[in-house]
Amino acid sequence: MANAVQKITLSSSRDIPFNKLVLSQSNVRRVKAGVSIEELAEDIARRTLLQSLNVRPVLNPEGTETGMFEIPAGGRRYRALELLVKQKRLAKTAPVPCVVRDPASTILAEDDSLAENIQRAPLHPLDQFRAFLALQEKGQSEEDIAAAFFTSVNVVKQRLRLAAVSPALLEIYAEDGMSLEQLMAFTVTADHGRQEQVWQAISGSWQKEPYQIRRMLTEKTVRASDRRVVFVGLDAYEAAGGVLLRDLFQSDDGGWLEDVALLDRLVAEKLKAEAETIAAEGWKWIEVAIDFPYGHTRGLRELDGVSADLTAEEQATIEALEAEYAKLEAEHDGADELPDEVDQRIGEIETALGVFNDRPVIYQPADIARAGAFVGIDAEGTLLIDRGYVRPEDEVPASEPEQARSSEPDAAALDGAEPSAPVIQRAIITIGGKVAEPEDEDDDAVKPLPDRLLTELTAERTLALRDKLAIMPSVAFQAVLHKFCLDVFSRYSSYGTAMEISMRSASFPVQAQGLKDTPAAKAIDARHKTWEERLPKDKADLWDWLISLTGDEQAALFAHCASFGVNALYEKGDRYGGGATPHTVEQRIADADRIAWAVDLDMVESGWRPTVENYLGRVPKRRILEAVREGAGERAAQLIDHLKKGDMAKEAERLLAETGWLPEPLQMADVDQAATAHAAEPEGGGEALPEFLAGDDDETPADEAAEPHMIAAE
Repeated sequence: MANAVQKITLSSSRDIPFNKLVLSQSNVRRVKAGVSIEELAEDIARRTLLQSLNVRPVLNPEGTETGMFEIPAGGRRYRALELLVKQKRLAKTAPVPCVVRDPASTILAEDDSLAENIQRAPLHPLDQFRAFLALQEKGQSEEDIAAAFFTSVNVVKQRLRLAAVSPALLEIYAEDGMSLEQLMAFTVTADHGRQEQVWQAISGSWQKEPYQIRRMLTEKTVRASDRRVVFVGLDAYEAAGGVLLRDLFQSDDGGWLEDVALLDRLVAEKLKAEAETIAAEGWKWIEVAIDFPYGHTRGLRELDGVSADLTAEEQATIEALEAEYAKLEAEHDGADELPDEVDQRIGEIETALGVFNDRPVIYQPADIARAGAFVGIDAEGTLLIDRGYVRPEDEVPASEPEQARSSEPDAAALDGAEPSAPVIQRAIITIGGKVAEPEDEDDDAVKPLPDRLLTELTAERTLALRDKLAIMPSVAFQAVLHKFCLDVFSRYSSYGTAMEISMRSASFPVQAQGLKDTPAAKAIDARHKTWEERLPKDKADLWDWLISLTGDEQAALFAHCASFGVNALYEKGDRYGGGATPHTVEQRIADADRIAWAVDLDMVESGWRPTVENYLGRVPKRRILEAVREGAGERAAQLIDHLKKGDMAKEAERLLAETGWLPEPLQMADVDQAATAHAAEPEGGGEALPEFLAGDDDETPADEAAEPHMIAAE
């Protein structure tokens, strides 16, 4: 006969007045954690008590019940009820639902307290996300949900965004096939199809980092910090129906704009409207572009305008600001650090004075009628207007012919542009942030770098070389003298006549985007502007002005002018005589290498870093891996060798950022070649440099003292 199953008897439950309850010293919870007592009290006040207290009768020494009950499990709920009683929101005798434990039980009070706290299954995060979504779908606002669960609205937004991820991915997350950080990354976009596509692409890879997911989801978008976005404004973009992607879980720099075509259209429309406003001033032509190439004004004459006069009110404001500035400086003279409010005020004064210094320029109507202006966007996203440039064909015929300013055409000029119809220049076509060029990954052989990429790289090297040469007069003199020797001495096959010496500055018809924003380009432009401001207006006064300069000033000006003659550009040689032959290009690069050695050119110091746009996205995977191997080591190359080209290029950019790696066209020439050139130098006994090129021996830096002297012409 089978044994009878012992039936379980549950503890009874009943309502006990609050003033009959006391805390038990058997409660195992000692450390505060989770929702605060105050928040729990507010929750009980809103929805009443959801869980009964676990209590035991208090016995006197004789073992008789006293009518009081202690609480070993539910102490935080008791504290919350106690707070409501103190706030007179709950009566002292209010009945409290309790489960009463038999005092004769062999189960200890500490056992009950421990069991209640550890034998509870925490809610899976996905259930919480879906619960918040269900509350929203039933009419509760994000603010209502946040208030009900004592959290911030931003946390509610985050959880709702997580619940809105593709159901297929949520199921993978529920089955622990995806981490919470990975799920967070997918919330960048609301496109379920795209989310699933990205997960499918990375699910078979061991690299599934959240940053990779975010990057793949936003690879065809534009960051909100892009100058085009700053120029147009996010409000205008969203008002036109554009979608803005935001990352609620980490800093996203304002988010990403999904509709790039819409953004470009808005930029073009706004630039055209601005150009029409400028055209109303009477200019002959207006050129419009998001970004003008470096040297776009070469070959154009800049008008000499007159700054607008200050009004009496403006002059009074300036004087008041200058007086306040002087007072603040005097009051805090000698202080190690200015108070924040003083430092802020000084900055405000400097900004205000800068606005007054940037006066509008007034031009003569006759000049405006034959000149034009450039309208674009600067690096900060503000409107850039550069007025007052005259094209050679628009010059007024002079009674006395003058030497031509330049025989080179303006690379940026657009023939046929009409004043009333500004031309929006088309930028180089890019796909996914990089120049679209065919890639051939099937060929095992490493092919030479594309001609266009070589030209772009050497354009930047030419600028850096010009900048270095301009601050080293002795090398500039040497380089020009070398050119003179080639022209003057018949043994070097001179092509010149009489004493004709010309300065021609090579333009960059092919250049990478952003060349004008490189450190070398900015340094050259700043130096050129400084000299231009000092030059006499009248050509007849130039000779006497040059004589008035000190020796150092003459040397600096000589070096600056000589630097414009540097041409280290690679170009595809024309074997049929239509342009530079391959041999001519080869000789030019070799000559540029000699100058680079003399000025100790370092393209890393000049600011060049390998990026997807300027190199890594333009070469095959084999070259990318070779670059990483050389710059960051074999281990780094192995970490990315399985990636697709686009991802490999982006990862390579990060790995090579601070390594100082350079592609071959930007590296210094072989040391042995330089040594051969030095070996051909004539030894001492040469004539001293002219006084205006000779520096003070006592002031010559040690590094310049070790520089090579004149290199013999080959």
